[in-house]
Amino acid sequence: MNASSQTEIRIGCSGWMYRHWRGLFYPEDLPVKRWFAYYAEQFGTVEINNSFYRLPKPDTFDSWREQAPPDFRYAGKANRFLTQAKKLKDCEEPVARMMEPVGHLGQGLGPILYQLPPGFALNAERLEAFLELLPANLLHVFEFRHKSWYTDAVAKILDRYGAGFVAHDFPGVASPRWATGPLAYVRFHGGIGKYYGRYREEILLEWSDWIAEQDKAGRSVWAYFNNDGEAAAVHDALTLKAMVRQVRG
Repeated sequence: MNASSQTEIRIGCSGWMYRHWRGLFYPEDLPVKRWFAYYAEQFGTVEINNSFYRLPKPDTFDSWREQAPPDFRYAGKANRFLTQAKKLKDCEEPVARMMEPVGHLGQGLGPILYQLPPGFALNAERLEAFLELLPANLLHVFEFRHKSWYTDAVAKILDRYGAGFVAHDFPGVASPRWATGPLAYVRFHGGIGKYYGRYREEILLEWSDWIAEQDKAGRSVWAYFNNDGEAAAVHDALTLKAMVRQVRG
C-alpha cells in the first residue's frame, strides 16, 4: 500500500436522531427537521443504524442523499437478515436486494458495515463465499463479536478481497487494533459501559496516534462513536477530531 498524506479521515457518530441530544448538542430551539444539517456542520460522516433492523425503501436513501452536503458520507449498516439470521450463508439474493436501495445514496455512500452476532464463531469458508458476492466497487467492513475470528487467516482473507476489519471495544469481545484492505474502521461503544460514558483523554490520544499511522500507510479512516447517552458520542467525536488534526499536522 502506497503511503499518502491525502487519504480521508472521517470521524462521526452512530446516528444523529437522538431526542436526548436536545440541549446537550442540538440547540433547544432548533427544529428536529434541521438537526441533520446542524450535525453535518460538525461532522463529515454518520453511521446509519436503522438499516440493520429494517431495510429502508429507496426513497429514504434518496432523501438522505439529498439532505447531505456533497462531501458528506454515510456508513450503512447491513441488514441483520444477512448477518444475524443467515449468518452470511446463501446470501446471493438478499445481498442483491439490499444493494439496490443502498445504491440510491450514490456518491454519499461510504463503507457498508456487516456486524456479526456474538454467537457466530469462526467460519472462514463462509466469510470468503460471502465476500465473493459483494460489489467490488464498494467498501465493505466486518465487525466480529466472537473472539475466534481474531486470527491472521481472517485478516488475510479480508485483505485479499479489499475488505476492512472493524476495530472495536464492545465489552467482553473487544477486538485487536487491526486494519485490513484500503481502510481502517473503528467503532467506539462506550467509555464506561456499553453505549455509555465519555472516553478518557489518554485513550483517545492513543487512538489518534493509531489513526495517524493508518493515514500515513495510505488507508482512509472511518471512526464512529456509539456512546449516545448524554451526548457523550458527540463530545468524544469532536475531541478525537481535534486530536487527529493536531497529530496529522
